[in-house]
Amino acid sequence: MGDRRLAIEAWESLFRAQHEVFGKLSGDFIGTDLSQAEYDVLLTVTRAPDMTARLRDVTANMLISQPSVSRLVDRMVGRGLVTKCSDPDDGRGALVTATEEGAHAFRVIGAAHGRSIAEHMSCFDDEELRTLLTLTEKLRGYRSGE
Repeated sequence: MGDRRLAIEAWESLFRAQHEVFGKLSGDFIGTDLSQAEYDVLLTVTRAPDMTARLRDVTANMLISQPSVSRLVDRMVGRGLVTKCSDPDDGRGALVTATEEGAHAFRVIGAAHGRSIAEHMSCFDDEELRTLLTLTEKLRGYRSGE
């Protein structure tokens, strides 16, 4: 590794930028039909084939603990946003499927949230965005040993 102090400064700046932007973007969910956590569940589920994802894949994409994700998904089942059933390929696992109501709520909020993200990221040109994407993917790959 190069300069340790520079590494720490870069990390702190990345962390603070993420925290500040995340705080601003969380306002996109005020007064909507979905919480930010519910939106994150639906983001994973609606991107999966047949709008169905394994609960462990939903959990892997969330920033909260597995028991919290399970409780969140159960609440979403109660609200009619998703269904949950046993995974036929993994007796211990579960499959989560977006309902039409959940997919619709995701699309409505997703459109506005996408515009908000694009607005916040508009301080970068396309080359800078590609560089940022490359750097963050590299950082995430380092953690997983890729």
